[in-house]
Amino acid sequence: MDSEALARYIEATDGMGKPWLLIQLRLAKLKERRHTLSVEAFNSQLAELHEELMKIGEWWVGQEKDVF
Repeated sequence: MDSEALARYIEATDGMGKPWLLIQLRLAKLKERRHTLSVEAFNSQLAELHEELMKIGEWWVGQEKDVF
């Protein structure tokens, strides 16, 4: 799924408050720009996204029915 389709999905499903979807959107956009970035820049931005994903942690524990 490209970033535009993913953005439409996020909007249609009221996913703006779901941080994992926003990170997935940023990852899709990074993937689309990969050919314009140096290896170092791509790896740096990928590491930043990974760090943000890890910060999400297990906030969803106990909320599975409401969140997913």
